[in-house]
Amino acid sequence: MEGFDRRTALMMGLFGALAASRASAQTAADPHAGHAMAAMPPGWVKPDQIAMLCYPGMTILDLIGPQYMFAALMGATVHLVGKTRDPMTSDTGVTILPTATFAECPKDLTVLFAPGGTSGTLAAMRDDATRAFIADRGARARYVTSVCTGALILGAAGLLKGYRATTHWAALETLTDCGATPVSERVVRDRNRITGAGVTAGLDFGLAMVAELRDPVYAQGVQLGCEYDPQPPFHAGSTRTAPPEVQAIMKSMYTAFPGQVRAALAAVKGPS
Repeated sequence: MEGFDRRTALMMGLFGALAASRASAQTAADPHAGHAMAAMPPGWVKPDQIAMLCYPGMTILDLIGPQYMFAALMGATVHLVGKTRDPMTSDTGVTILPTATFAECPKDLTVLFAPGGTSGTLAAMRDDATRAFIADRGARARYVTSVCTGALILGAAGLLKGYRATTHWAALETLTDCGATPVSERVVRDRNRITGAGVTAGLDFGLAMVAELRDPVYAQGVQLGCEYDPQPPFHAGSTRTAPPEVQAIMKSMYTAFPGQVRAALAAVKGPS
């Protein structure tokens, strides 16, 4: 079967076991249920079309964390979409090869997703073709989503006006310049806009999307399958918990970024 690899086999085995467990419970309650109840639960296989924006200088974990979760959706097609199909190098040096161009991407999407970054994101915000693609697909997508400063690309395309949203803490205040209401939370949902905070929030975002597109049992299966059980050695992953001296160092590194975001929005006559 095309696309049937080791990971697919593992996923099918995991979900087959979950389905059998559900069937066993129902059969015990209803001895006339029959073997049909051992089939895959309704709604676990859907032909979702998911487009994940790719661009030079993006933060690779913004993309890969959610991509892992989306790829676990049985029946879904995940498109890595770039302005061209040329290799694109991330801000940490990892190179991604898009699977579709803007023109090749399906017109009607289940999910439109944008990852973040710093200078690469600012360039993407200023790029006419990128904004046009995001605005066009976002106008029809069932869900419009982002992680980290990918929210700023959505904002530059006019897709966050009147919505609550989140992004990396260093850029959170600039969401107001996109017409959005900033919310300092890990994952924020406002109607069909679902945004994740900085970088690693993409894992939480991804699981939330799996639960949204399938159900909580499916999402928990994915979580167990990838053994996502965070136990960080430090509690410095948030401005609410990081020691003051660590915050001072990191905030000094991002001092100029909000101004750069506002300059990019002004240059494209953004939605502020």
